[in-house]
Amino acid sequence: MLTLWSWGFLLLGIATALVIAVDVSRRPQPMSIMNVTWPITGLYMPLVGWWAYAKMGRAAPKGHAGHHGHAGHDHHAHADQHQHEHGHGHHHGDKPKWQSVFVSATHCGGGCTLGDVVTAPIATATGFALLGSAVLGHFALAFVGAYLFGVLFQYLPIRAMSDAGPAQALKDAIKADTLSLIAFQIGMYAWMLIALHGWMGKLDAFTAPFWFMMQIAMLIGFATSYPANWILINRGIKHGM
Repeated sequence: MLTLWSWGFLLLGIATALVIAVDVSRRPQPMSIMNVTWPITGLYMPLVGWWAYAKMGRAAPKGHAGHHGHAGHDHHAHADQHQHEHGHGHHHGDKPKWQSVFVSATHCGGGCTLGDVVTAPIATATGFALLGSAVLGHFALAFVGAYLFGVLFQYLPIRAMSDAGPAQALKDAIKADTLSLIAFQIGMYAWMLIALHGWMGKLDAFTAPFWFMMQIAMLIGFATSYPANWILINRGIKHGM
C-alpha cells in the first residue's frame, strides 16, 4: 500500500513540475534561476506548487512583458544593489510580505532539493558511511550537495543583477543561504529519521517510498526554513522575492 501511495504522489509531483516547466518556458521569470526553482517546487509540492507559482510567481507571456518585463528585471537589480550597499531588508512592493518570504523560501528549497536529489542515489549506491553510520553518511552527503547548490542558486542572481564581483557575490550568497539551508535540512532530517525508524527500515534511494518520504521531508524543510528566511529578510541579509 505504501508503494502505491508513493507512486501516486511522486507521479503527481512530476506532473506538477512538468506543467510548471512548460508554463515557465512560455513565461520566463525576471530572475532566471526561478525558471528552475518553480518546477523543482512542483516536485515536492504536488498541485500546491502550481497554486503557489500561479499566485506568486507567474510572469507575463513572452512578447507581452514589454516595459514591465524590463522594469521587473531592473527592480531586481536595483533592489539587490540597494541591499548590498545599504543593508536594508525589504520585499517586493507588489506582494504581501508572507508571499515574498514564501518565494524566497522556494528559492532556498530549490537548491536544497536539487542537492538532495543528486546525492541520495550516490549515498545509496556507494554505501557511504560517516563514523560507521550509513544514515549519517547519507545526511552528510545531502548537506554538502544542498549547500553547494543552495549557494549557487544565490550566487548566480547576485552576479547577474548587481555590480558585486565574484568574491563579494560568493560572500553574500553564503550569508544569504546558510541559515535558511540549515533550517531546511534540519526539518528534512527530522522527518526522514521518523520515517526511517517508524516504517522504512533503511534509506534506499532506489525505492518509491524513499522519495515519497523525501517529498514530505522537503515540505517540512520548507516549513522550517520559512522563519529563517523571514529573519534574514528582516535583517537585510537576504532580499525578499
